[in-house]
Order: sequence, then C-alpha cells, then structure tokens
Amino acid sequence: AGVTDSWWKYAGSAGKVIGLDRFGESAPAPALFKLFGFTVENVVATVESVL
Repeated sequence: AGVTDSWWKYAGSAGKVIGLDRFGESAPAPALFKLFGFTVENVVATVESVL
C-alpha cells in the first residue's frame, strides 16, 4: 500500500491503482484493510476489471 499518485504513470488512464491517499483512521487492522479496500476480494475484482 502506498500513495497512488506515482503509480498512475504505469497504470494509465484506463488502469486501476489500489493504494492509500489519506491518513488519520484508527481501528483494528482488519477493519482498516476492509475500509481501504485491501482485501483479497477487492484486489481480485480490481484486477479482473482491467483484464
């Protein structure tokens, strides 16, 4: 996970980037992973959407 700005040059305008562009949330890690989309289901769905 990381700031997405620098990844768009590789993904292009039609691509997708999963990252974190904000901070300040506080909760147990599993809840934050779900909140920010860092789940297996979301990553798979995102990859499939660009294939």
